[in-house]
Amino acid sequence: MAYVITQPCIGVKDGACVSVCPVDVIHPTPQEAEYAAADQLFINPTDCIDCGVCVDACPVNANFAGQDVPAQWQSFIEKSAGHFRTKE
Repeated sequence: MAYVITQPCIGVKDGACVSVCPVDVIHPTPQEAEYAAADQLFINPTDCIDCGVCVDACPVNANFAGQDVPAQWQSFIEKSAGHFRTKE
């Protein structure tokens, strides 16, 4: 299962994870038009290669492997998937 960005990212959008992702699956980036309107960053669950580099880069500990997302943040799994479904 892909990595998921959860609650601690909301309002922060630090972007450290964006710069270390080897496959460019974390969006929106600061260069994208939708960045300002987004409340958080999202990892594309289809294209994520499960490398985990984003976990160590995140200064607010918002990134989790899908199976490790804390119970109170399980809704972020679907929130992330939904973000990318609307782009297809």
